[in-house]
Amino acid sequence: MTPEEAAREPFMTLIRELVRTYQAFESYAIPDIRRHGFNPAEFDVLMTLGNTPGMTLTELGESTLLFKTTLTSVVDRLQRKGLVQRVPCEEDRRRTYARLTEKGEATFREVFPAHIVHLKERMGQIPVRERNRLVKALREVRSYLDG
Repeated sequence: MTPEEAAREPFMTLIRELVRTYQAFESYAIPDIRRHGFNPAEFDVLMTLGNTPGMTLTELGESTLLFKTTLTSVVDRLQRKGLVQRVPCEEDRRRTYARLTEKGEATFREVFPAHIVHLKERMGQIPVRERNRLVKALREVRSYLDG
């Protein structure tokens, strides 16, 4: 197959639209995340740990989909900001928990609802039936990719 033929594959339209949609979402969401003083990876970790008693670093990595090396540096930065603490597991010294500090909890309680309000300005415009249809369609696309 030549590059020209590959570019004309019928499914490429779907791929282009998925990428453009993700880029549009990032273009809307990331400036708000930065306004709160975070980069997207830090924000992801902070929001994932919010409303939890903490997670092992392995669980946190699976929940955020960050690479282990990236996750370690993100947790380090959040720890330096006083938002996250590492807590050794008493039952298994090989495991470490990441947990929000009091300052981290306060930040989560402030930033998470504010970001949701920001997202709702655009995402809330999509009628419920249409949102449900889109969620179903995206899950179906993901099922093909998951194999």
